[in-house]
Amino acid sequence: MKKLAYALLFATAGLFAQDKVKFTAKIENRNSDTIRIVGQNFNKIIVGKNGSFTDTFDAPKGFYQLGDGTEVTSLFLAPGFDVNLKMDAKMFDESIAYTGKGSKENNILAWLGLQREGLDNAMEKGDEAALNSLVDNMIKGANEKVADKEVDELFRQQISGGMQQLKGQLAQMAASKSAISKLNGADSPTFDYENHKGGKTKLSDFKGKYVYIDNWATWCGPCRGEIPHLQKIEEAYHGKNIEFVSISIDAQKDHDKWKKFVDDKKLGGVQLMADNDWNSEFIKAYGITGIPRFILIGPDGKVINADAPRPSDPALKAVLDKLVK
Repeated sequence: MKKLAYALLFATAGLFAQDKVKFTAKIENRNSDTIRIVGQNFNKIIVGKNGSFTDTFDAPKGFYQLGDGTEVTSLFLAPGFDVNLKMDAKMFDESIAYTGKGSKENNILAWLGLQREGLDNAMEKGDEAALNSLVDNMIKGANEKVADKEVDELFRQQISGGMQQLKGQLAQMAASKSAISKLNGADSPTFDYENHKGGKTKLSDFKGKYVYIDNWATWCGPCRGEIPHLQKIEEAYHGKNIEFVSISIDAQKDHDKWKKFVDDKKLGGVQLMADNDWNSEFIKAYGITGIPRFILIGPDGKVINADAPRPSDPALKAVLDKLVK
């Protein structure tokens, strides 16, 4: 699932009282036996059993991300919260429901997650009228919900501020998407990057084959979540006229970390490392500002899709089945 990255999700968590946070989750059809809560300078892994997860820990007041290795959702925590989550991982965003202290804020975030799904779909279709209507309804609904006097003041301020920035951000994203779509059918930008197995590899080395490129990094949770799906896709098309290339945008200082990650996870395909992380020419040429990002290139070196479906999206297999023999 693609998610819009709004400013409100990156709010700085400030230190308040020392009361601990209690977090409990009951997840049906779980994707993993662990869940991870990530924030600024915060990384908490909760190990569960049979879909039940519970832990008590210190967490500064602020916004976090909760992930199960496949999907992520936004979370708001504060000292003294006792948050209970129930959900079905097969209907991730649609099924999220919170009870307990802190539920008001987190149910608002769950509602916003569903609204963002609608925005994503409207943006994918290029339906500007529908997009503007959804944005207006989202802003109105969010402002009404945070007007509740029981909602945390920091949360209210951040959500209200995020809504004010939303229209501008969507306009920028629409412009970026338009620029990306113009790459389709054109000659692909090229690369010449270090290969994990030694030497360097160019895009032209794959001439005559389809090339599916995964732009990722070892620190990116959603990127790691796509790895098992990518491995299944690689296996399904093994020996066919397609190369699977992964380009890491880890910083050069993390070069050894990248090599170790590839070895430890036994990653397949062609594993490359970009020469200047986000500022690498190939990354900039494709307008990549968020990862994971996938690209599909044809045997003639022309771009088929500059923003291709993820390995976890059934649409990818449908596309490849039509192209790859």
